[in-house]
Amino acid sequence: MAQNSRPRHSMDPNAGAKTAATAVIAGRRPLLQCLSDIDAALSRTLHHHNLFPRPLFLLLELSADFRLFFPLALSIFLSPTLSALLRPFLVPLLLGLLLDLALIGLIKIVFRRPRPVYNKNMSVAVSVDHYSFPSGHSSRVCFVAALFYLTSESIKRAAVADHRLVLWAWLWAAATSVSRVLLGRHYAFDVFVGSCLGVLEGLFAFHYLSF
Repeated sequence: MAQNSRPRHSMDPNAGAKTAATAVIAGRRPLLQCLSDIDAALSRTLHHHNLFPRPLFLLLELSADFRLFFPLALSIFLSPTLSALLRPFLVPLLLGLLLDLALIGLIKIVFRRPRPVYNKNMSVAVSVDHYSFPSGHSSRVCFVAALFYLTSESIKRAAVADHRLVLWAWLWAAATSVSRVLLGRHYAFDVFVGSCLGVLEGLFAFHYLSF
């Protein structure tokens, strides 16, 4: 009896779906890699063509360091004279800083994007991790600026602030965020995401962490 020479078709009903999914993933990887390469090239160009003095960036870096900023905010909160006046700002500020620290740390652990290879000399603010995405300094300063803007009317009624301080807060946040790329600490996309995250944290702290 002649044997059936026709090829046998796969009996796996999911084979087609698996093949399609593999093709989609394979197509996405080059796109993501291309975007990452553009981000890295742009960041490297900005870093190498920086015309501003490096000590200025190091000063901005230090001013936004959690290990300096949080104790300073806590000491103001514990001050008997300033605490009552700045309470609408200080309570969500302290809680939001802790939230930002935890959230940024979690995202960095998940994505594990290495810092730029030209990132050198972090003697002023020693890095607590080796991951770049997102920028913790950018999220922190934008969080502070956003929260200060949202609470500025309450603080102004206490006669301890005016709108010019809000402007200075945003200028400080913008300068610090840009300095992260120019200093070589982060890629541009890290700073963009960190800044957006900081603004969202400011909104969240203003609406849900004010006591």
